[in-house]
Amino acid sequence: MSQQILNTVFRSMLYKTNAKSLLVTIATISWALLLANILLAAESARQPGAVKFALPYINNLFIVVFIVSTFLYHRVNADSLRGIDFIGHLWNLFSKAGVAAYLSLALYIGYNLITSYANIQSPLLLHIVYHVVFGLLVMFLAKAFYVWRQLLLYHKNKFLQIAWNWFELLIGGTLLITVFNFNYTSYIFLPLLALLVFYILFLCTNLKWVAYLSFNNKSRSLVLLGAILLSCYIFFHFFYHTPEKELLVIDYTNIGFLLLAMLFVGMYTLAAFLVSLFSLPTSSVFEQKSEDLINFQRLSQSIQQGQSEPQVYDMLFQSTIKASDANAGWFELVRNGEPQVTHMLNITEDNIERIRYLLLAYDIKYIDYINNNLDRNAGFRDLALPWKSLIILPIKSKQHLFGVLYLMKDIEQGFDRETVNVLRTFTSQTILTIENLRLISESLQTERYKEELKIATQVQESLIPKKFPADSWFEISSHAVAAKEVGGDFYDFLQLSESRIAIIIGDVSGKGISAAFHMAQMKGIFHGLMQQDMAPSEFMRQANSALSRCLEKTSFITSSLYIIDYSMKGFKFARAGHCHTLYYNAMMDEVFYFQTEGLGLGIIRDQNYSKHIKEMYYDYNPGDVMVIYTDGIVEARSIENEEYGEDRLLYMLKQTYHLEADDIKFAIINDLTEFTGPDNLYDDQTLLVIKFKPTELNE
Repeated sequence: MSQQILNTVFRSMLYKTNAKSLLVTIATISWALLLANILLAAESARQPGAVKFALPYINNLFIVVFIVSTFLYHRVNADSLRGIDFIGHLWNLFSKAGVAAYLSLALYIGYNLITSYANIQSPLLLHIVYHVVFGLLVMFLAKAFYVWRQLLLYHKNKFLQIAWNWFELLIGGTLLITVFNFNYTSYIFLPLLALLVFYILFLCTNLKWVAYLSFNNKSRSLVLLGAILLSCYIFFHFFYHTPEKELLVIDYTNIGFLLLAMLFVGMYTLAAFLVSLFSLPTSSVFEQKSEDLINFQRLSQSIQQGQSEPQVYDMLFQSTIKASDANAGWFELVRNGEPQVTHMLNITEDNIERIRYLLLAYDIKYIDYINNNLDRNAGFRDLALPWKSLIILPIKSKQHLFGVLYLMKDIEQGFDRETVNVLRTFTSQTILTIENLRLISESLQTERYKEELKIATQVQESLIPKKFPADSWFEISSHAVAAKEVGGDFYDFLQLSESRIAIIIGDVSGKGISAAFHMAQMKGIFHGLMQQDMAPSEFMRQANSALSRCLEKTSFITSSLYIIDYSMKGFKFARAGHCHTLYYNAMMDEVFYFQTEGLGLGIIRDQNYSKHIKEMYYDYNPGDVMVIYTDGIVEARSIENEEYGEDRLLYMLKQTYHLEADDIKFAIINDLTEFTGPDNLYDDQTLLVIKFKPTELNE
């Protein structure tokens, strides 16, 4: 079955490629034949007494063929929306089509310069320029027409889809006026054109995608939309205000289709520009909404008193139907491996069984699945269902499968990425709630848990060195505090020789007992590997290889390793996804962060990891200060939920670099405590301050 699906996809891609090649060929030939016919007509009109060569119907046929093939090519070649990358679509429109107007302007300016410089009048050259600009106009309108179509139909409903389909048919029908050489400004066609203008105004009100632009993206969109508007104006001015228009044997302004297409493109661009401009001050509303959705699962960690599992499932089903605007769906509980339907909307049990049978044939069972084009799948098409989009969301944790949610819509592309994210947020919260309900009913063994925490705390305390070796070359001051009984931060050192010392700092993902044991593993790896006196980058590679065999797949460790060489007055280091090192250079009197590359240990568990680790060497000066820390420092938050941040840490070092290492540390910690407030610790905090000082060599 999977091979049949692959074959179907391959044939579809091949058909699409052949269709595009055919349309490009037809457009090129029709444009060239139209140019040849126009030049013959212009030449016969220029010579007195010559037989006039005028074939308006042939010209009209070539014009229509060129327009239709160009528009069909861009319709077939239109890129689908991926997420909310609307700026990418605007840039694609401008870079591939909008610049055509500026090329046309340059071409016309070049024509004027040539004719003015040579003091000649060349009708043939004028016709060539005029025809080339016509071709660029059609390409611009076709590209813009279907880019705006993609954005206009964003979060579409069935009515809007039908309205657009009729618009394409009606505006395409105006080409018949051109084929039969009718005057579109006659009283017969003016009412039709007026209705199409009102239709265009209605379509231009569908600008839902603008609401999803962030502040920065709206600023960028205004620039791109302004450039596209200018492109429309350049084309309009060229065709309606060309000074040499009386010398032309053909007038492309008589094509009603192009006028309507230009009106739609220009009006929609102007509407998008104005909506983006006036909604710019309120763009933070959408950003806040997105942030609220992301934090929904984090903030909702408790359940209401008296809530039962059936009530939770009922709330899930009703909430997801409303959030996705689904037309049909059902929810089934899974007990002992057997599904049991508990909720249904606009669907019969017979259709449920037929869909289940087909999904089993495709080997789709209890997994995330989205199909936004059911009509393009032979199996679903044979079922003759009224729905065109389907999403399946299993409600399962690592240990249990609670149930499966099925939602359907009667339009294609019904479940976009934002809707799917909202639905998954609901399902994730449901999983958390159900697990909490079951945990409450199982009466946890509290005393045993406390004992495990006590053991983990002792293990962690044994891993952290109580003091660093005293040395005349540098001084070190450390600070470490866990947010809970057991934390995930660690640091350690190893004296490699009389003049070299290795210092490591790290942060284990997660908390609790598992984090404490991973710290023990990392400590053993550090001392084991550094006995071989290897470079920091090599240590990271071998540590990643060792941890890949013992870390859970969902765990990783960020770390930074520094090797200080007193004799060389320098240090080299490598960063594995850890916080950037803060540094004060006494000679330059400058405070900065080392911006080095690196990826956490255990994220990539193969040979490719070595590509993500870079090593750096730096010469230190007497008086230099290096601040090493974990994310609990810079991500600490105040009561107002404001982040401490790297900028404030950098500012503190600027104010205190002249002090001793202990005083620098205390100044930073005091400022951090004042910023967050007392007893407002949400993450582990670790801070090392290293200050290099001038010394005399021992005799």
